[in-house]
Amino acid sequence: MTDNQNFWEDREKELETMREKAAWPGGQKAVDNLAKRGKRPVRELITDLIDPDTPFFELSMLAGFGMGYPGVEDVPCAGIVTGIGKIHGNWTMIMANDSRVKAGTYFPITLKKHMRAQAIAENCGLNCVYIADSGGVFLPMQADVFPDDQHFGSIFYNMARMSAKGLRQVTLSTGGNTAGGAYIVFMACESIMIDKQSFSFLGGPPLVKMATGEEISAEDLGGARVHTQVSGGADHMCTDQGQAIARVRELLSLTRPQTIHLHRYAAKKPKTGSSAVYDVLPASPHHGIKGHAFLQAIADDSEFIEVKKNFAPGRGTNILTGKIRIKGLPAGVICSNGAGIIFHEAAKKVAEWVVRCSYEKIPLLFIQSAPGYMVGSESEHAGIGKYGADMVRAVSCAQVPRIQLVIGPDNGAANYGMCGRAYRPNFLFSTMRARTGVMSGKSAGGVLLSIEQAKRKATGNPMTPDEIAAFQQKMIDKYEGEAHPFFCASRLFNDRVLKFHEIRDWLAMALEVSLVRPIPDPSFGNFRF
Repeated sequence: MTDNQNFWEDREKELETMREKAAWPGGQKAVDNLAKRGKRPVRELITDLIDPDTPFFELSMLAGFGMGYPGVEDVPCAGIVTGIGKIHGNWTMIMANDSRVKAGTYFPITLKKHMRAQAIAENCGLNCVYIADSGGVFLPMQADVFPDDQHFGSIFYNMARMSAKGLRQVTLSTGGNTAGGAYIVFMACESIMIDKQSFSFLGGPPLVKMATGEEISAEDLGGARVHTQVSGGADHMCTDQGQAIARVRELLSLTRPQTIHLHRYAAKKPKTGSSAVYDVLPASPHHGIKGHAFLQAIADDSEFIEVKKNFAPGRGTNILTGKIRIKGLPAGVICSNGAGIIFHEAAKKVAEWVVRCSYEKIPLLFIQSAPGYMVGSESEHAGIGKYGADMVRAVSCAQVPRIQLVIGPDNGAANYGMCGRAYRPNFLFSTMRARTGVMSGKSAGGVLLSIEQAKRKATGNPMTPDEIAAFQQKMIDKYEGEAHPFFCASRLFNDRVLKFHEIRDWLAMALEVSLVRPIPDPSFGNFRF
């Protein structure tokens, strides 16, 4: 085993530790408390829900750590499990409240994660299953979770619009759903409740007593029997969670089988071996990469069909363009190479390739390790702004599925041109080598130091050498910390932090899921030539 592989496997042990924190909030005690109420952890329910011996691709596991909400520092896994699995062979989006985390309460990050899952489902044309067990919004932050667009009400707006598009919305209530949370039951195309375990009401018994003076139990107010036999707000009543999961599968058993709207070839493993990625990526994220070696490590048969291989050597070759296959699915690839700095020649090359792939209706895979576009008078006069804007235009308007994988620096406008979060890729994955920020910590430290020095000098109090060193280190630590994949994942700037050996499986899933819907015809805005 190489030193490089040892280094990255140690970093991935840190990642695994974070995943375990997300998956086991409250430890065994919390699981035991669920069992006393006839409940199981939601991931166990999801395992029973999806087809046997198939994977569940869980999204955004690290969301919610270090948020610093009033009285709540961490919201493990954002209090909700989201991900994609197959039910009767069809890719399905699953969203499940984890009542072990503050009773399934919705914080701002919970809403963001829930609606990101809905956005993926709507964009890719997936049916949705909601496993609902929530105390509603986190009341101390009601102004941040209730009244605005992309707040709590948008969940139900999304459910209605997806239903109108023919995407099934199925809710299984495994606990209490109060106030706005009740609509997760009532807005579903079909909903299931569990006798003596599920409750759904616009106002719970305490609020009812306060508002009307009526004293009533939760069961009599909005239990499973009330909503399946009296109000008609739910459709199916089950006796326990096992029966309820089986009913969800039954409801989706006659859903039209999905097809993939792209030709597919026989899948082949890379020739380089499963550990090759660990060897080809330097330990420092600020060192250049060998793009060809990385593509050979993830592509079927290690085959990369390169386009414009010899265009503008040393400048145009800082980005590689061409085609690869991932588990049989072809993709047009835009891959950082070397130092990854984007010169105007590389920007022109990428814009042209994005347009070509769009007309060919082939998905785009952006492999990002770029510290930014080239600056300076030579580049400005050569049109780096103009051609960089063309690259951004092409990426923005490309109608084909777009997936981003960050394997290094992800700074400045390179984040834009390489299809970062603001450009709404179908999926965005990071690795432990990713560093996403407006600039590197070293660059930020230098820029901010010069500003601080000028301010101090103007007041007649110049900085001492020790103050200069301390200030610069403080800025470096701040920017490097905020660029780290854990920080970005906690705020949902990516959909998953991947271990290197997971890359092929996740890219294959993302490509296939993104191709469930037909690819529309290309349409681009104006370009500057």
